[in-house]
Amino acid sequence: MDVQIQWTYITPKKQEAVLVSDWTDANEALVLADDFEKTGRTKALEFIDRNGISWSKKELQKLLKEIESEPHDVVAYFDGGFDHETTQGGVGAVIYYKQNDHRYRLRANRQLGEITSNNEAEYAAFWFVMQMLEELGVRHLPVTFRGDSHVVLKQLSGDWPCFEEDHNAWLDRIEAKMRDLDIQPTYEPISRKQNKEADSLARQALDGQLITSQMELTEKG
Repeated sequence: MDVQIQWTYITPKKQEAVLVSDWTDANEALVLADDFEKTGRTKALEFIDRNGISWSKKELQKLLKEIESEPHDVVAYFDGGFDHETTQGGVGAVIYYKQNDHRYRLRANRQLGEITSNNEAEYAAFWFVMQMLEELGVRHLPVTFRGDSHVVLKQLSGDWPCFEEDHNAWLDRIEAKMRDLDIQPTYEPISRKQNKEADSLARQALDGQLITSQMELTEKG
């Protein structure tokens, strides 16, 4: 979770100035705030998140403690596959997250029918990731989304327009879910090689090998 520190600084002559920091990790912001208070020149401190919500120091400390017990630091990979002969689709999702100071990985795939193209399979794969995040209980948090479908990610970010009506329907559904879960997305297009885990899951789904697995990762892993 990133925040900006709004520091109301007061001089020995009681002049005031409001200083605003760059975006920084909330835990690091609390450390900086402690330093600000040690100067003896602090009249007020506020922390503003990316939704524009203001938090006091105590409120932010409480929030971070609550977040530790929930999935956070989430990075989600997605990929979709399509078989032209059978018109079957396969979707794969890999979600890395942290909870209670432990790192986890969730892998899952699904086979889909009535898919018309590889592009539609990619939209369906992103929708599948959103469903998995909802099941994990990921809400009110930033999430990094990575996939090799630059079309889907660029359209979700608003960089590229979407002219296909059926694809727009997928985008509307995804964006509605994003708002419902209050997820703050970061979209990172990657190469197919970097997306091999999700790609493998999508291929396995097309072959009828359905997988859902979750594991704790070691520090080395």
